[in-house]
Amino acid sequence: SSLLLMSGVVVTVGLCRRLARRRLRSRPHLFAFLVEMFSTFQICACTNELSLLGSVEPKPHTALTLTYGFTVLHGLTLAGSTCNPCGILQPMSGGRTSLRMGGLKIAAQFVAAVLARVFMHFIWSLEMAEPHFGALSQGCSSPMQTTEVQAFCIELLFSVVFQLAVLRAESVNPKYRVHLIALLITMLVYAGGNLTGAIFNPALAFSLHADCFYDKFLSYSLVYWIAPCFGKFLILYVF
Repeated sequence: SSLLLMSGVVVTVGLCRRLARRRLRSRPHLFAFLVEMFSTFQICACTNELSLLGSVEPKPHTALTLTYGFTVLHGLTLAGSTCNPCGILQPMSGGRTSLRMGGLKIAAQFVAAVLARVFMHFIWSLEMAEPHFGALSQGCSSPMQTTEVQAFCIELLFSVVFQLAVLRAESVNPKYRVHLIALLITMLVYAGGNLTGAIFNPALAFSLHADCFYDKFLSYSLVYWIAPCFGKFLILYVF
């Protein structure tokens, strides 16, 4: 049921992106907003569902295999979308994207994060699959299983590694690049998923753990918003 749900999200988002591409080419700002929103919604909704499958046996092989598979699927179906506020910083700082367009895309990503959370909570309330039982009663299922300083350093390091790999992989054939990025994300999740969740995406972090941001806004914004953005700035101005 979970796999059918995530596949349905991918197919629906693909149809919405195609419809927007056909009908809204003459309105670039609305087109950019909707495409970024649809794409981020797909990643957030699927990752919300994947987070429930982490305890499926055999652990952690099932969760890591699904992470790799759906990361490849996202890469193949969401070409041209960033889906990460940190990824907007580079074209904005280089002047390739205007401040207005960049802000519009970041807004679209956080709107999608909220919509994906609301949608998945509605799906979980229907209890169509075993992992959905009791999912809504967890509240703040904190992914931070270490100190704030260590969590900040881990998310910062993972953001630097990921963003640097993306830049280095730009010259690689796209059909191979998708698998390389998916493999890297899977390795990072394996290495730090039990400590911070290995998210390094502010919009995705908010979609997954909004309750934790409400309870401990300062610590969670420091680890899951500021650390990834700081990592991106390190890539831009140091490397």
